[in-house]
Amino acid sequence: MDNADIPPASKQGLMARHHLGDLWLRAFSSLILVAAAVFSLVMGGAVFVFFWLVAALAVHWEWQRLIGAPLPWARLFVGGVALCLSAALYYRFAQHEAAYLALLLAAGFCAWAAGAPYRVWAAAGVFYAGGLLMATISLRGEAFFGPCAIGWLFAVVWGTDVFAYFGGRLIGGRKLCPSISPGKTWSGFLVGVFCGAVMGAITAHWWPDVNARILPVFLLGLAAGAVAQGGDLLESWIKRHFHVKDSSGLIPGHGGFMDRLDGFIAAAIFAALFGLAHAKPGAAAGLFFWP
Repeated sequence: MDNADIPPASKQGLMARHHLGDLWLRAFSSLILVAAAVFSLVMGGAVFVFFWLVAALAVHWEWQRLIGAPLPWARLFVGGVALCLSAALYYRFAQHEAAYLALLLAAGFCAWAAGAPYRVWAAAGVFYAGGLLMATISLRGEAFFGPCAIGWLFAVVWGTDVFAYFGGRLIGGRKLCPSISPGKTWSGFLVGVFCGAVMGAITAHWWPDVNARILPVFLLGLAAGAVAQGGDLLESWIKRHFHVKDSSGLIPGHGGFMDRLDGFIAAAIFAALFGLAHAKPGAAAGLFFWP
């Protein structure tokens, strides 16, 4: 029977049974964010850096606000300045060490300002937001195959997220980690990671002037998808630790930027570190230079 033939009450029951009642709001918000992210990727340069700087600043604001530590505005200001400075140093002046030093100093200040027992949490928030910023800027660089690396990452993370959502809701089954995220299932995890890896391999293989080998990139996508799901669980654990449902209300249907980017942040950092670790001797780092 087609959905158009199902009476309204039955449709509502179907949606309720599969927890899809928030699908339309989530889908609309996701489409806006996806369009903005793809636009930044296509434009590249300062537009790309600015887009991810704004995202990192939002993540920093949400994290420092979420932990509830003292001197929030001082931590927000110093961390925000450090993120802006590190973006400029890394992208505009190619001063990579100085960019990381700015984040390190800001993390130290935030730890001091937050005081016990929030020192580690405050510093971690700077590194979390800074990791998103530095990883995306690095991956977009030509040494990592430029736009293809980000396109591959989009395909893996978004594919994992979307198919995990539908796989978990429609298939159900055993819970992945009920004490942290009661809604996640093993079926959703497996379906999401597999489909995300497939989408990533196809994207990298067909990207102009790249033609990455499908099997190695598929395996890399499996690892990145699993890391993305782990990042999702990590953010859920943090929210449970601080007894909040969403990191903020900035994104309708998703909560905040941390809620939307948790898996992407983890996967981006993983991909950047992987690219650096597998650099060819005497050459720049490259995400798809192996085996």
